[in-house]
Amino acid sequence: MAMPTLPGSATGPDGSALIRVLSYNIRSMRDDPAALARVISACAPDLVLVQEAPRFFRWRKRAAWLAAHTGLVVLGGGAPAIGPLLLCSLRVTVERTEDILLPRTPGLHRRGFATAVVRIGDARFGLLSCHLSLQAAERHTQAEALLERLAAMDVPYAVAAGDLNDRPTGRSFRLLAGKLRDCWAVAPWGDEYTSTPAQPRQRIDAVFVTEGIEVLGCGVPRGLPGVTEDDLRAATDHLPVLAALRVPPS
Repeated sequence: MAMPTLPGSATGPDGSALIRVLSYNIRSMRDDPAALARVISACAPDLVLVQEAPRFFRWRKRAAWLAAHTGLVVLGGGAPAIGPLLLCSLRVTVERTEDILLPRTPGLHRRGFATAVVRIGDARFGLLSCHLSLQAAERHTQAEALLERLAAMDVPYAVAAGDLNDRPTGRSFRLLAGKLRDCWAVAPWGDEYTSTPAQPRQRIDAVFVTEGIEVLGCGVPRGLPGVTEDDLRAATDHLPVLAALRVPPS
């Protein structure tokens, strides 16, 4: 069944930006990259906040392939951010980017943030893509660092998204949802659960925004024209989260 229409990209008469933001864990493109590219393209995003982007041998070439096959460009992140990656459409004017390495916990995989400050129309806002730890205590510390990083970006609005490795009832998810707006909770659209594609049973991926950004809809784009069930299962081991947002002029 076709889903209700999610608003497309536009710039308002007042300079506000109606944008589509996609959050997607792509498992280093180890699955079916063609299916992955079809899913991203069908979502028609202005911004893609990626987790588990390629980060080893020829990672730039693989990131460039994904951007080229989805009509986007690489904005920042990748190996320097230990996996989070930012892609954007040509609507986006980039003010600055910064890749953040988080403190390493001995015995655990190091994490990072891919961040940027961008403009679309007269809207200026920050971006942060994250992939939080599997370990609860470290994950909570990283969630606190995420909030601190957003506050330090000196922007009127911000969008943060990623694989939280935590459910909405979890301590780290609740910390973020208490300080930011959980887009699915504000304006649910599509499906809720993001893991796993074959049998979704939990929501561990999310898009958050700061106050002032209007959430028009957010969820897993099942049934969206051009997004097939076969492609969603073949692309990677997570389902994507697509949000339509209206960012006011700055």
